Amino acid sequence: MASIISIKTVLISESVDPRCRTILEEHGIRVTEKHNMKKDELIAEIKVYDGLVVRSATKVTADVINAASNLKIIGRAGTGVDNVDVDAATRKGIIVMNTPSGNTISAAELTCALLMSLSRNVPQAVMSMKAGNWDRKKFMGAELYGKVLGIVGLGRIGKEVAQRMQSFGMKTIGYDPITPPQVSASWGVEQMSLEQLWPQCDYITVHTPLMPSTVGLLNDETFAKCKKGVKVVNCARGGIIDEAALLRALESGQCGGAGLDVFVEEPPQDRSLVNHPNVISCPHLGASTKEAQARCGEDIALQIVDMVKGNNLVGAVNAQVLASTFSQESHQLIKLGEAVGAVLKSCSSGSNKPLSHVQITTQGDIMKSSTGYMTAAVLVGLFNSESGCCPNLINVLSLAKESGIMVNQSHCVSDGAASGVCKVEVKADGCSYKASGSVQGGVPVLLELNDCVFRQPVSLTGNLLFFKASASPQLLSSVAGLLASKGVEIESFSAPADRTGDLWYCVGVSSPLLDLGVLKPMVKAAAQFTA
Repeated sequence: MASIISIKTVLISESVDPRCRTILEEHGIRVTEKHNMKKDELIAEIKVYDGLVVRSATKVTADVINAASNLKIIGRAGTGVDNVDVDAATRKGIIVMNTPSGNTISAAELTCALLMSLSRNVPQAVMSMKAGNWDRKKFMGAELYGKVLGIVGLGRIGKEVAQRMQSFGMKTIGYDPITPPQVSASWGVEQMSLEQLWPQCDYITVHTPLMPSTVGLLNDETFAKCKKGVKVVNCARGGIIDEAALLRALESGQCGGAGLDVFVEEPPQDRSLVNHPNVISCPHLGASTKEAQARCGEDIALQIVDMVKGNNLVGAVNAQVLASTFSQESHQLIKLGEAVGAVLKSCSSGSNKPLSHVQITTQGDIMKSSTGYMTAAVLVGLFNSESGCCPNLINVLSLAKESGIMVNQSHCVSDGAASGVCKVEVKADGCSYKASGSVQGGVPVLLELNDCVFRQPVSLTGNLLFFKASASPQLLSSVAGLLASKGVEIESFSAPADRTGDLWYCVGVSSPLLDLGVLKPMVKAAAQFTA
């Protein structure tokens, strides 16, 4: 099964496991490795590549993305993608992919190591010994057994931390807005609201992405709700714990200790937290194990190869719509959606007004799981002729939103007679244009145009000319004569089943008509489509 995305060249901008390059090259992808590039160097270099593989140090900003004229995928060999401007990538139709499970175990193990170190003051005792001291009383610790661990973020890493710390006899409670409570309960974590969680915890560890809703999740207000002396760990992303609030809580004793692997600024210029006696800090080591690096490098390469070969799509942060498009049937339906959208775009172009509303309705069992990508495909067809616009399934919903177009999608069951049908209605300047189509024999066909049902489905291939006119015995010969005078031959003719009133007709032609205006004396409207 061929993919709808072709990747021929990839730039690796950081040190990743050698297996990454080997796997890509084994599948015919040319790989260039250039590490430690400055921003301007990356902007100059990225122009010729289809793919970019990074870890966390490369900052893939909007400037870099906008300079990447060929880029189709940004692969992050790791979990977090906050070093990538995902919104800018989406607007350009570029897939952002991570390796969601590559560093799970390593990050979970480091979290557990920091929790244990906090409970027994291990790093401080080590440094004291190296300084020649023997001070047993100074480093009195506490058991983890019977203590309450609050886990904020119950994804892969949160789950692994919970299962490991339960073996120490800790009670694990947690919060996650996505993971269902019954799921986390199956691995021993009782879910509750954050307001309920804060006062119960002896230890808190955070495992969320960094986003507006999680910035400063632990702050002055939330520290005040915690037990006095609570200990906190952050192996996720700098900024989830408000660093200034943490320092104040440490100074007051409200927080009894912190294990930090991440900081807002890395490396941190303000050393107040790093130098605090009750803080254990690491230089962002969560994924720094041989196993994690090998796994992440190998995973990102295999995910890219699987996508290119059309097998599946794993780890796409911003392109979930593509997850269901890896089958021959889905490719045919995407072509149908794009073709129907293009036909309606041509029909509505005469109004010279922008589209205001698009309604996509899928019908039949075959379409049940395709509504998402069919909507995107129709929009691609509607946008394709826009100047300066490069729509694809990834960015087209954003383009529609930016253009002020209201998009609605729905699915209805088949009535038995018309299964696997895509119906589209667009509105521009108060005028409505409608079309419906399906796939027959692997070919997209048009069944209906503006309430005119064709006697035989129109194959949406080649060059098609649609026109609206009153039914007349002389119509076809008149149109054929005019087209012939312009060097255009008619190859097929499709008429509606109805024979009265103003109707839409379709003719297959040898080449597009350069000026639809020449048809004005004999038709009321005209549109063209080229597959």
